Amino acid sequence: MRTVVRTLVRPVLSDRVPVAVQRRWLDTVSAATPPAPGIDVRPGTLGGRPTEVMVPDSTPSTGEILYLHGGGFTNGSAATHRTLATYIAATSGAVVHLLDYRLAPEHPFPAALDDALAAYRELRERTDRPERTVLAGDSAGGWLALTAALRLRDEGSPLPAALALISPWLDLSGADRRDDLVDPMLQPAWMARCAAQFAPGRDLRAPELFPLAADLGGLPPMVVQVGSREILLGEAVRLAELARAAGVPVDLRRFDGMWHVFQVSAGSVRESTTAVTALGEALAAHLSAH
Repeated sequence: MRTVVRTLVRPVLSDRVPVAVQRRWLDTVSAATPPAPGIDVRPGTLGGRPTEVMVPDSTPSTGEILYLHGGGFTNGSAATHRTLATYIAATSGAVVHLLDYRLAPEHPFPAALDDALAAYRELRERTDRPERTVLAGDSAGGWLALTAALRLRDEGSPLPAALALISPWLDLSGADRRDDLVDPMLQPAWMARCAAQFAPGRDLRAPELFPLAADLGGLPPMVVQVGSREILLGEAVRLAELARAAGVPVDLRRFDGMWHVFQVSAGSVRESTTAVTALGEALAAHLSAH
């Protein structure tokens, strides 16, 4: 799978490939990964945006998870993350709502964040147990989940039961990123283009775009997963350090030899399935505590 990622995905995630081509290619490649068994996939809407709703058909629901997919704010869809979302539903026993938020460059910041916040608020209004709601996301979706939680805290709104962050991309400037880690998937030049398209003309270390500079106190418990062979490793570790220093419980798990968001291969790669199982079990515990 590492070879597949390196040969079929990494070359396409390039600053030289048009966004429209990237989107079509990633949707096509992702179609080969089967969803988890025992999950009913239904269409839905939240906050005025389409969703895919992953409902376990044999497990009583432990709660609701709003999942924000990755893709550098410019890519990603239900097609690219359906398998991962179904496995999270299967392992957590929760209903997972995979949000189709607006993408850059057509819809730059704060469109995606606005969509995430609107979806979260509506999800809490709909459910009988709003305290049993989790915000989750990978890569750029991890940025959205964390930034949304900070916004909710600052305005005094109810917070999720937990945050689940897979390989979160938290420093859009890349200023402190280590250059010695060669990720089988990510290329720094592509990430730089994505950040520029997401927040054109903005200071990427401005407070509204740089959650690692925020006071993290008062946030809910975090479950964070990251691979040892990805260039975002340092950002996940730094987040855990800062959150713990602010009194936030953090379950940080680093998976040796694994690449960026390897969890999308759950059901096909043993390590991916193991990671998603651990994630789902951790979220089930946080949900049942409320």
